[in-house]
Order: sequence, then C-alpha cells, then structure tokens
Amino acid sequence: MEFEEIQAANELLNTPGEPRSGSGENQGALIRIVQARFPDKGFCIVQQWTIVRAIASDGDLTKIHVHGHLPLFVFAEKVILDSRGRFDYGNWVRSTMAISFQDGFLFETKNTVYVLMGDGDEKSARLAAILSLYQ
Repeated sequence: MEFEEIQAANELLNTPGEPRSGSGENQGALIRIVQARFPDKGFCIVQQWTIVRAIASDGDLTKIHVHGHLPLFVFAEKVILDSRGRFDYGNWVRSTMAISFQDGFLFETKNTVYVLMGDGDEKSARLAAILSLYQ
C-alpha cells in the first residue's frame, strides 16, 4: 500500500462525518421489518455505523452501476445481531458495495441487509482509499 493510500485510509477512519440517523426502532421491531422486506436474505443489525460514499471517476461509477451496485459501503463498530451467526455481538463489520439503500436504515448488499440502528454518520472518500481497507 502506498503512503497516500495509507494516509487516505487513516483519514477515512479517524475523521468525523456528517451525522445521520438510522432506525429508532427496538431490535424486535427491526427483525420483523427486515424479515418482511427481505425474507430470503441474511441480516446484520449494527450500531455506531458510518456510510462511506465512494468518490470515483465517471468510468468507475459507470462500471459500478453496470454491475448493479451503488458507490456506498458501510462500516460498523458494533454488531448487535447477525442472523447467520457470522459476526459476534460487539464485533465490528464492513460491508461490500451496496445494491440498495432504503428508508435511511436498510443497507442491502448482494448477500446481507445491514440494519442501521441508532445514530451514525456519512463520509465520502476516494474509492481507492476505501478499497485499501479490504486488502
């Protein structure tokens, strides 16, 4: 990883974003909502989350959209419940790129719906900086 990528990744992780609100519903209500709307998909309820909007070239954005994605990722510091048991309570998690983002709290990826509970924030970062966190 180059120095600029390390610097950008550090900035992404350590600077505050714009405040956002997820769902204020309790865990039971959120489970019912996500199971009704996405009955065949696993879900992960998270708190202390950040939506990261990728800054990308027009060409990269075209590729992202052609593949049915949105240039959005979610990073969460606290897992509350993972329906498939992949992540333990209290662990952190990062998503793959979104395919939909509904009602300000249902962040859908190809395999999982991340249910954004409580308050979080939103940031923008270069796509390369975001992807460097996955290496």
